[in-house]
Amino acid sequence: MKKYIDTGKKDTRSGFGAGLHEAGKADERIMALAADLVGSVKMDDFARDFPERYVECGIAEANMVGVAAGLAITGKIPFIGSFAEFISGRVYDQVRQEVSYGNTNVKIASSHAGLTVGEDGATHQTMEDVALMRALPGMVVICPCDYNQTKAATLAAAKYEGPVYLRFGRPAVPNFTDADQTFEIGKAIVLNEGTDATVFATGHLVWEALQACEQLEQEGISLEVIDIATIKPLDEAAVVASARKTGAVVCAEEHNMAGGLGELVAGVLAAQAPTPMEYVNGGDRFGQTGTPAELMSKYGLSAEGIVAAVKRVLARK
Repeated sequence: MKKYIDTGKKDTRSGFGAGLHEAGKADERIMALAADLVGSVKMDDFARDFPERYVECGIAEANMVGVAAGLAITGKIPFIGSFAEFISGRVYDQVRQEVSYGNTNVKIASSHAGLTVGEDGATHQTMEDVALMRALPGMVVICPCDYNQTKAATLAAAKYEGPVYLRFGRPAVPNFTDADQTFEIGKAIVLNEGTDATVFATGHLVWEALQACEQLEQEGISLEVIDIATIKPLDEAAVVASARKTGAVVCAEEHNMAGGLGELVAGVLAAQAPTPMEYVNGGDRFGQTGTPAELMSKYGLSAEGIVAAVKRVLARK
């Protein structure tokens, strides 16, 4: 298998901050809006260098969405940032009516998503946001896997005409994709070619899938690993082609089962290429307090969890 090297752990939210700053230098239409969390969502460099294009909205996320929609109508390209729980659940009505229904060019920067918020506990550990966002017509949903990919995805989102939901996390995680990559919205990325089973992974679970690939290779199992950085629109052609090639599929995500990547892939395969499937996700439950590593292990969102799922699906081939 191709070897991927962790070049130094970085948080994906910082990749967003770097991408936003670079995009802001290139395009004066880009604006940033935060809800009293400028440092947490890594908009601070942008706010420092482009103060006339930064709006501090305070703890008023619903109002922030409306302000952003209004700015987009005037030709600006607003990025709004907050914790995933607040920017998806708290303001769902505003996002639906003013961003999705209005098809306004608003980019939603969703930080601190998933279990890896850690000690903040279940109230802040959003495991339902992908389901909410991908249900909205016209909403692009992107969940990048590391710092470099998040930066590239942010630059791509800035150039895309229409609503985009960018999902990223709080902790430092392995940074292993190319620093000079160009992100293509709607394109799956084959990280390793294999013949026995396919793992479709997104976000923090992509690195775990690669670690599982290394473990299984030692046991003579050839695993195809595909990075689904864009959950919506899904690269259906790539999903179907790989499923037909290997005949067994695992979907891995830091999200609950309902409305996540696994259900999306299952729907595509049921219609086009029925294939034995297993899932690595949060199931149907809330998170709890603990360190990110403790929680990911407890919920089976790990290389070990993926290895076990691959072996289960191979037994059903």
